[in-house]
Amino acid sequence: MSRKILILNLHPAAQSLNRALAESYAQAAREAGHETRIRHLHDLAFDMDFGQAGFKGAKALEPDLETFMAHLEWAEHLLITTPMWWGGLPGKAKALFDRAFLPGRTFDPRIKKLGLPKPLLTGRTARLILTSDTPQWYFRWAMGSPMKRQVTRQILRYVGIGPTAFTHFSPVEHSTDVLRQKWLEQVAALGRQAA
Repeated sequence: MSRKILILNLHPAAQSLNRALAESYAQAAREAGHETRIRHLHDLAFDMDFGQAGFKGAKALEPDLETFMAHLEWAEHLLITTPMWWGGLPGKAKALFDRAFLPGRTFDPRIKKLGLPKPLLTGRTARLILTSDTPQWYFRWAMGSPMKRQVTRQILRYVGIGPTAFTHFSPVEHSTDVLRQKWLEQVAALGRQAA
């Protein structure tokens, strides 16, 4: 069954392993008959500073943020590929969510359940692909997978996107071309399955 997939590369550089992973996933998904739209953080122009203390009177979304939200509202599945920098998202990646995930569009603060606002982006699944230099065992057992929890629970699930699958490739810095090719093939397999 064909799915509508938004592929989001959250690496701020024009060229990166994350971009290659996103494009490998997109190509395989298209070849399998899925509809895809791909956005690269590097290409998005917007003010990263939310610039105020609350949501009332928030600045209007720039055209690139409006397009991102339109693609997200269109999608049935979201694929995010991102590096982990200092234990979290790159600054511009975090700013994308800070600026675009606003009340009335992604959650409704007027309707609460267990103290949390009603999520408005339900009915979508996701996969987070994380790249890092932190070994997987250390990320999971010593650190408790903090970035995985932040993105999947505190950002995506908060607005209703889930369940979210998780893939972690590491260490990146000293990875070989052979290993990177293996990662690209793994991601292509996920793209074919829209997983």
